[in-house]
Amino acid sequence: MNVSLKVALAAGVASFALAGCGGTPRAGSTLPPASFVASSDDVSENYIIGALDELTVFVWRNEELGARVQVRPDGRITTPLISDMVAVGKTPAQLAEDIRVVLTQYIQEPLVSVMINRFQGTFSQQIRIVGATERPASIPYRANMTLLDAMIAVGGLSEHASGDRARLIRHDRTTGEQREFDLRIARLLRRGDTSANVRLEPGDVIIIPESMF
Repeated sequence: MNVSLKVALAAGVASFALAGCGGTPRAGSTLPPASFVASSDDVSENYIIGALDELTVFVWRNEELGARVQVRPDGRITTPLISDMVAVGKTPAQLAEDIRVVLTQYIQEPLVSVMINRFQGTFSQQIRIVGATERPASIPYRANMTLLDAMIAVGGLSEHASGDRARLIRHDRTTGEQREFDLRIARLLRRGDTSANVRLEPGDVIIIPESMF
């Protein structure tokens, strides 16, 4: 793992630890089991563009004004005739509209579309897995994502992980509070306990401690 990723993950854990000191998260709560295959493909909330996303901007009948770009770390993009437009925090439709408005200065009635080629998402849409796992990482949230999906993405538990003492930290957008839930990752991965597979939400943080022995 590169140094910058280690620093970012350490900072993330520290920030959640500090946040926990200021509130009263509900330790010991459990989440309902999720099925391994969703019964329906529920539509997720509108995708919000994040830094390092790769986009294609298409302008109908004016292909030279389109581009395939990566959102810079400062959250902006540059396309023909447009410099340093903010992309982060917008949906693809919102960004397309902002580009359209600027292009009306140069062409009549431009039709613009923005497509996501490769996504990272904003921090509020990522699932962060830290601690005793093979590859601690932040991964983009997908509709109907479960704990099993996230653990497969990071290569499972490390050799000395205490998976059944893992915790899930979730920000309740309705109340603004931080909640804490128990996870049983070892039962899920090593015993095949389907009841331990739970549904994830955008912004969830999974913390996996190491075994004391």
